Amino acid sequence: MSSETLPGARVASAQPGAVKGMRVNGKQWHPNKTAFRPRANQKSYAKRTEDRKALAAVKAREKEMKDEKEAVRQQRVEAIKAKRAAKEERERYQKMEEKMHKRRVERLKRREKRNKMLKS
Repeated sequence: MSSETLPGARVASAQPGAVKGMRVNGKQWHPNKTAFRPRANQKSYAKRTEDRKALAAVKAREKEMKDEKEAVRQQRVEAIKAKRAAKEERERYQKMEEKMHKRRVERLKRREKRNKMLKS
């Protein structure tokens, strides 16, 4: 009797898309879930390496442009610092000229310049 099949019984797996029975939670209106396949939309290795190379080229170009911009900014900063230092030095010599004789101030200037050259 166990090997016999009833004439009215159907095999569910024989028909594709057959109803699999009632859901346990009772929400029959929800669609059936399919298997999770994360690799379905994945790009090939060659495409990924090509994209990485393109991205690396873009980043290198951006870095180069940023470095150029920073170099221009640093030049401006250095020019401003040099101007300020020259102005301070001029003002210092003017104050010295008020107190001392002009020739003595010129002698001190020359001596300071010699000392600067020796130190650098």
